Amino acid sequence: MSSVPRSRPARAILWFACGLLAVGAGVAGHRVWNGTPYPASDPDRVAARLKVEAQRVYDEAALPGIPAAPSRVETGTCSYRGLRSIAHIDRGRRDVRSFELSWRVTNVPEATARSAQDRTRLRLARHGWKLTSENISDRGFRFEHPETGDKVDVDWYRPTGTFAVSAYAPCGKLPDGFSEYDWPKADWAPE
Repeated sequence: MSSVPRSRPARAILWFACGLLAVGAGVAGHRVWNGTPYPASDPDRVAARLKVEAQRVYDEAALPGIPAAPSRVETGTCSYRGLRSIAHIDRGRRDVRSFELSWRVTNVPEATARSAQDRTRLRLARHGWKLTSENISDRGFRFEHPETGDKVDVDWYRPTGTFAVSAYAPCGKLPDGFSEYDWPKADWAPE
């Protein structure tokens, strides 16, 4: 049996196609192993956004007291994605964080809390936030911003009269050199 020799251009095209397949397999394998990459995050901008939202809810709540302690934007752990998450099931990523700013006022009468929640609910809905859950507490709710993924929880707990607000930002990749322990933009107190 004689084989027909391939021409040089045909061999070059074959090698090029094989190379493309190898690169495509490598990229797909990387994506399967690592999962979808987290978006880049600017912690100072995220903190500013959460502080603005916390202040808005505080202003519209018009509560008879102030939060018992100054609040701080705290970071939260974010998991690995893709198959890599199986290898790191109990460890969060050091280079990716979520953010949260919470405040509470106790001894808030039910009628005051209900009015405050109604004002916040109306404003969030009017500004395009989407209701994602209700009845987190006695009459709590959560809204999510469709563009940023930020969430706002507003709760009231009957036994203590605690009016609680939390503003969250989803996981994002931190810039190199960011230190959550030495972060001057994290502190917040209502104005």
